[in-house]
Amino acid sequence: MKRFIPKSPLAVIFMGVAGSGKTTIGRRFADAVGARFFEGDDYHSPENVEKMRRGIPLTDEDRAPWLAALRRIIEDSLANGQVAVITCSALKASYRATLKGNDQRVRFVFLTATPQVLEARLLKRQGHFLNPSLLADQLRVLEPPADALTVDSDRKPEEIVEELLKAFGDAQDADA
Repeated sequence: MKRFIPKSPLAVIFMGVAGSGKTTIGRRFADAVGARFFEGDDYHSPENVEKMRRGIPLTDEDRAPWLAALRRIIEDSLANGQVAVITCSALKASYRATLKGNDQRVRFVFLTATPQVLEARLLKRQGHFLNPSLLADQLRVLEPPADALTVDSDRKPEEIVEELLKAFGDAQDADA
């Protein structure tokens, strides 16, 4: 199988609700392509983390500084000729618009799974601040993207990464 080797700066955002596999798949994809990995949750304010820990959904206003921080990472990475992989729930189209700007080098991978799989993953998760009770709110708020590569994450991570490497390689060939 032909492997994806990025030929130019690129930002790939792994998006989806809690438990969809953003960190697991994003980190493996970044390793496979030699990209820098940014865990979006690391850029939340302490106030946002505390709200999520207590099971309080974030508002658009809560998310705005977080999205702006991720946008700066994207801009810096692209300006420096790097390939960056970022995780971010990016639940709404407006959030994705903030992250992307007008830059076609920003791509989204939308990871999906059934609510039962998502809930089971969240209940097993150790050491993460997000209260599993927030899953229902995230599913309610989610505006599925029309312009993302959509992938069912209810499979082995290595299978998903192989699928992504092929999809991005095919897209890169089509752009050439």
